[in-house]
Amino acid sequence: MRAKLLALAAGLLLATACVWSAPNARAQAHGAAATFSGQRAYEDVKKLVEFGPRPSGSKELERARKYIVEQTGGTLEEWVADTPAGKVKMANVVLELKGQTDDTIVIGGHYDTKRYKEFAFVGANDGGSSAGALVEIARALRASNAPHRFTYRLVFFDGEEAVCREWDECGKPGAPDNTYGSRYEVGRLKERDRLKRVRAFILLDMMGYDKLELGRDDMSTPWLVDVLWRTARELGYSKQFVERVEGVGGDDHVPFLQAGVPSVDLIQLSTYPHWHTPEDTLDKISPRSLKAVGDVVLASLPRVEEKILGERAKGKEETSKQ
Repeated sequence: MRAKLLALAAGLLLATACVWSAPNARAQAHGAAATFSGQRAYEDVKKLVEFGPRPSGSKELERARKYIVEQTGGTLEEWVADTPAGKVKMANVVLELKGQTDDTIVIGGHYDTKRYKEFAFVGANDGGSSAGALVEIARALRASNAPHRFTYRLVFFDGEEAVCREWDECGKPGAPDNTYGSRYEVGRLKERDRLKRVRAFILLDMMGYDKLELGRDDMSTPWLVDVLWRTARELGYSKQFVERVEGVGGDDHVPFLQAGVPSVDLIQLSTYPHWHTPEDTLDKISPRSLKAVGDVVLASLPRVEEKILGERAKGKEETSKQ
């Protein structure tokens, strides 16, 4: 039933308050051809977990990175990060799917896991679910022949986790001990004069729990949150995308927000009981939860484009009247 709803996403748009043109509705219907397999995403999470703990700079993360590249055809963007533990080699995996314009939507998630000495932390949800879902999103978008106006840039972030035990324990002004990969990505986009063309950022993090319940992150851009939650309701995922506030405090969307990019964080933190514990294992992950997020993200992409283009046209119209 949900697959049918996803295929009819364009038709559902006509029943909303937004007014859609026939060409745009047809584009949405074609875009829904990008189908997400929760089972394939689950198998990707399983493969990543089998590598073991995957903190930045480890051989295990290097193996995970190789797997992601093999599955997506992405390329590496490498650097050496200054951390409280010294210099650490890090690498983001980047896949760019060119659209009709250079306007860009970035979809990202981290693939590293928290470093613990006292137990083996495999991060099935925290690091595994985001990476597995992003691999499947890459497959779905590549398999779809649907034209898209915006360019889609998929980024697997290294170094989201703090090297020190606590998130803010070792950070300094202007140099936090976390979000190394997302900060590097924003810096590189700025260096290449591309940051100004990034219109939105969608972050996946800890969204594979079998009791998935995503609240509205209070740091995220409200209109972008609204687009995804409305899409979730229409696809029948209201139980997974719930109407409550989620307080995160910091994540890989912060560097994008600080750069002025509208951003949303899809994360279940406050109600995930196994966060940063030895129990964050594969048995906590559900293909159904992964599919819910994948379906909503894919169906939301054309809507995000339309929202941005609509605001742009409105701005031009108001300027012309002045």
